[in-house]
Amino acid sequence: MSESPSGSPRLDAYADPDRRVMEKAYARWAPLYDVVCGPIFESGRRAAAAAARRVGGRILEVGVGTGLSFADYDHTTAVVGIDMSAPMVAKARARLATGRFPHVESVMVMDASDLAFADGAFDCVVAQFVITLVADPERVLDECARVVRPGGEIILVNHLYSETGLTAAIERLLARPSRALGLRPEFPFARLAAWAERHGAVALIERRPIKPLGVYTLVRFRRLAGEAARVAA
Repeated sequence: MSESPSGSPRLDAYADPDRRVMEKAYARWAPLYDVVCGPIFESGRRAAAAAARRVGGRILEVGVGTGLSFADYDHTTAVVGIDMSAPMVAKARARLATGRFPHVESVMVMDASDLAFADGAFDCVVAQFVITLVADPERVLDECARVVRPGGEIILVNHLYSETGLTAAIERLLARPSRALGLRPEFPFARLAAWAERHGAVALIERRPIKPLGVYTLVRFRRLAGEAARVAA
């Protein structure tokens, strides 16, 4: 990202988002997030949590936001939530303090590109509406793969770039103004596939549109064990 003559960040429509821009956007969203974004993201959020429950065990939720997803997990899981936005985490902690979510261990402010957890600490890592908005998606994915155990899963849900047709043209048009709102409509699935191929110790096991409208896509990767993981290292 470059700077404008006034010294403020200038948004490149196709560059990765600047962290400062995203932090400011989500600080503004925090008071309204549950009311405005909760219903919009509900289908994707629940699909991701359902996939994570099938894995079970200890789950890291990257981009936990205000903790809207807490109710989507159950006693078969132990959830740790992180988010870069302190105002969002404050709301998640208030939700946790109600005592209604004993399966949630903790929530904390943390940079997803530098996770403060040991290798293989989680059975599953979930990132809902996050990976398209971080400053370095590949580094965040590398960290997700590092902290998930061999045989565990990385579960992503996002709107992904349509790539062709009228929808793709509209998404490209909206790319620049969307950044200030904390959105990024032009992120392609091909970038996730390229990361997995480069990493070498993860395998794509599912990619499917989320019903009813297919606006969001669920993507699941499995952390490989044994020889494949050793070769990648």
